[in-house]
Amino acid sequence: MIASDTSRWFKWLFSHYNERYLLQRHFHAIDTVGDIDPAPPGRPVLYMMNHSSWWDGLIVYQAIVRASKREHFMMMDEKQMSRYRFFRKIGAFSIDKSSYRGVIESLHYSEQLLKQGHSVWLFPQGDIQHLEHRPLQFQNGIGYLLERCPEAIVQPVTAYYSLGLHQKAEVSLLFGMQIEHDWLLESRKLRNAMLRARLEQQLDDHRNLVIRTNGGAIVGARSLLQTTRSTNEKYDAWKNGVAKWTSFFGR
Repeated sequence: MIASDTSRWFKWLFSHYNERYLLQRHFHAIDTVGDIDPAPPGRPVLYMMNHSSWWDGLIVYQAIVRASKREHFMMMDEKQMSRYRFFRKIGAFSIDKSSYRGVIESLHYSEQLLKQGHSVWLFPQGDIQHLEHRPLQFQNGIGYLLERCPEAIVQPVTAYYSLGLHQKAEVSLLFGMQIEHDWLLESRKLRNAMLRARLEQQLDDHRNLVIRTNGGAIVGARSLLQTTRSTNEKYDAWKNGVAKWTSFFGR
């Protein structure tokens, strides 16, 4: 397992690169709805989120930098982490899903982070699945962690990507109602089923919110990205400029 090795200066450097180079080039809007911090620092929070895009981790990191006051850590596939080891500097740690021992080691590491009062992000689906795939399929890790750290709050998060009026994609993160529960009351299987159903319902509700906006922003959403104009917007601006000049010269 590759452990996190956070660096304050690298976080600052990477946050600028992530926003100004990666995200601004590919997204027209990144919005967040709800409170990213469901508890004050010192209370363990386990974030569970659907996983439908390569961009998920970078979108989450933008939300953390812009809107959170907590220390966050994120589980990442070990093959990807081995290729991009610098992610450990911003709070990522690896999980080797091909090895039972590797999975347990990463879950123990997550447990220790939670018991220290930190925030840990999991993608319980395990792998990237299509945004509209139903039912959501959960691995057993989240149920295991809540068994070991029952004082943790669970924060359901859904990401929804869409293309509409602009050349670039839009994405919103919805932070739902946090879940506080006696996690030792049910079996691990029932615990996982309850959380899976909760996240799936939130994702469906999130989709309906996006559809109803018809290309606009969700009511109450907060922008996480200062965007640059996409190609279609630059073209429209150029056409408007030409129209003003031709009108001025009476053509």
